[in-house]
Amino acid sequence: MDVSLSLLIHIALLSSLCFAEDAYVFYDFKLSYITVSPLGVPQQVIAVNGAFPGQVLNATTNDNVAINVHNQLDENLLMSWPGIQMRRNSWQDGVLGTNCPVQPKKNFTYQFQVKDQIGSFFYFPSLNFQRASGGFGPIIINNRNVIRIPFAPPDGDIVILICDWYTQNHTALRTTLDSGGELGMPDGVLINGKGPYRYNTTLVPDGIPYESINVDPGKTYRFRVHNVGISTSLNFRIQGHNLLLVETEGHYTIQQNFSSFDIHMGQSYSFLVTMDQNATTDYYIVASARYVNESVWERVTGVAILHYSNSGGPATGPLPVPPSDIYNQWSAMSQPKSIRQNTSASGARPNPQGSFHYGSINVTDTYVLQSLPPLMIDGKLRSTLNGISFVNPDTPFRLADLHNVKGSYKLDFPNKPLGRTPHMDRSLINATYKGFIEVILQNNDTRMQSFHMDGYAFFVVGMDFGQWTENSRNNYNKWDAISRCTTEVYPGGWTAILVSLDNVGVWNLRVENLDRWYLGQETYMKIMNPEENGDTEMAPPENVIYCGSLQSLQK
Repeated sequence: MDVSLSLLIHIALLSSLCFAEDAYVFYDFKLSYITVSPLGVPQQVIAVNGAFPGQVLNATTNDNVAINVHNQLDENLLMSWPGIQMRRNSWQDGVLGTNCPVQPKKNFTYQFQVKDQIGSFFYFPSLNFQRASGGFGPIIINNRNVIRIPFAPPDGDIVILICDWYTQNHTALRTTLDSGGELGMPDGVLINGKGPYRYNTTLVPDGIPYESINVDPGKTYRFRVHNVGISTSLNFRIQGHNLLLVETEGHYTIQQNFSSFDIHMGQSYSFLVTMDQNATTDYYIVASARYVNESVWERVTGVAILHYSNSGGPATGPLPVPPSDIYNQWSAMSQPKSIRQNTSASGARPNPQGSFHYGSINVTDTYVLQSLPPLMIDGKLRSTLNGISFVNPDTPFRLADLHNVKGSYKLDFPNKPLGRTPHMDRSLINATYKGFIEVILQNNDTRMQSFHMDGYAFFVVGMDFGQWTENSRNNYNKWDAISRCTTEVYPGGWTAILVSLDNVGVWNLRVENLDRWYLGQETYMKIMNPEENGDTEMAPPENVIYCGSLQSLQK
């Protein structure tokens, strides 16, 4: 590209950002297919700028971010940025309810501000089961220099992406689901896009490339660990080293040590790890399947290497053992229930995070969202929330509103399970602007689930096994519950969250288990200011894509 043309484009992008006084960062993401063999079998994966996984998207609190996404795939594409709250700007959310897809050989520039945010997140393609083939990468939002972090600055920042993995690509997996089949056990677990170190000559073939993390003795590193997988909860551990939990999805935690940590689908955590061992050999980094029959799933284990600069030799011997509480559900749940917000630490602003006294705010609405195992609806295998299997729109919802497209959706999502015959529909939650709502995620499925809310962070105030009742509120944490955007919900159990609806737009609420999401286990919250004066929600961007009933408006 001509330098002057590039400069003009950057200036034009900057002028279209709504907070031009803040700093800005630009990225070009070219998504394409490449062939790699992470588990010893050549397969097609989705790369970002030729890399699998994709590069780090690095920004600082309040930066404006512009990402020009080029679709070099053979099918439509949308990129999603979960955890980025995009104040008043659901136009950039990257899911079908808010964006028309980017067609092959086209590009689209996402523009948003990471307003008052810090922390560890990741991006991924949201359409057509594509995340099962890659296209994901980490997001780091750094504190501004004037804001102290609640621990000594680490000696390095290390990103770890863990995920269950199939040697079939996303189109084959999608076909399996479309035909009513189950995906079955994954073929393995990847760490940073690579297969396991050959710790076992029977389970791991020779010649598989593995990840090796180089460290220096005595130093402390921040490990940002993300589960970007399809449907498997993973236990993360580093042989001989403690994991000091310090942050999850943009909020600092009370610091506590763990020997291993469960990371569920779509979740992100930061740990401080000090290199305090004698380095007689390298050490194993392990991500193994959790809440499954571990003897059957033994090969579904990711293994990387922690290599000290003064290491005496390669790692040998058995892997560090996983938690032994698999048959004690309440013991397993004690770990997520122990996560607490560090209310004495500042986040993105100088004032402490704990200045928001959520426990004293009156709840305006309660939603009980029940998930059940997939079932047949109109001859198709589908997943449901409150008996509704969501049907993706042809025209994004806010575009339909602005152009008076009638009948594109209903605002009648039930606030509790009604026992109606399960059906497919396009039903949204009619949420009240500035309401303070309680959402009960009731998992009556047989598998561990994660739920994510776009555009928001919420307080995880309670979780337990059994059916939620109003008496369950007596055990809520109303003082220092962690604020995050993705929470686990145990099979046969519930998780309660509280959220302040101060971000206008249409925001996706979904299960992060990719197969259940693909089969319809999602909805959207429509949050509009009844006194809208043009200042509350941003206008559609000038580069908005039109589709569906508005296709004729596309320039």
